[in-house]
Amino acid sequence: MRMRLTPREDSYYDLFADSANNLVTASRLLVEIISDGSDREALADKMRACEHAGDERTHAIMKRLNESFITPFDREDIYRLASNLDDVMDYMEAAADLIVLYQIDHLPKEVVRQVEVLERAAELTADAMPRLRSMQNLNEYWIEINRLENQADQVYRRLLAKLFSGEYDALMVMKMREVIEQLELAADAFEHVANTIESIAVKES
Repeated sequence: MRMRLTPREDSYYDLFADSANNLVTASRLLVEIISDGSDREALADKMRACEHAGDERTHAIMKRLNESFITPFDREDIYRLASNLDDVMDYMEAAADLIVLYQIDHLPKEVVRQVEVLERAAELTADAMPRLRSMQNLNEYWIEINRLENQADQVYRRLLAKLFSGEYDALMVMKMREVIEQLELAADAFEHVANTIESIAVKES
């Protein structure tokens, strides 16, 4: 296994951990946003703050990458992991923003399940990040993320069927479809994070 001894390398792990913890915060804001009676505009503002914080961490990683002679693992993988984490944040923020902009008062109960999957994926991702230093005990993480993503796919398909069942008017179908597609993309992006970590672990083993 490649030696990781320099302080310059350690900063990457801290930034990745910060990014993942930020996703936990964002996923919990999503839980609140989809709850009936919540102050969605205020929560969407908090979500935008999370998105800005995520961007700052992504930019810090890219800046560090441009300045570093030594990196803890392949530069391409560092770039990919940072981008994947940023994608998750962007999709969650987009979903929250659309709910507010479209003034969707009541979301189908299946959306709650979508967001629960994202919250769990965020928690697992944040829990896995500190283990990047040793590359140990990560296989259960990416297996579980893959299982959650499969669940998210099933929920997404059920939601599409519900939207096109005739229960909603055409305009509401269009609005809600955009929201659930962003949530589905967020679930896919969590899997991309896990796949990247699996690839890194295989290379480093």
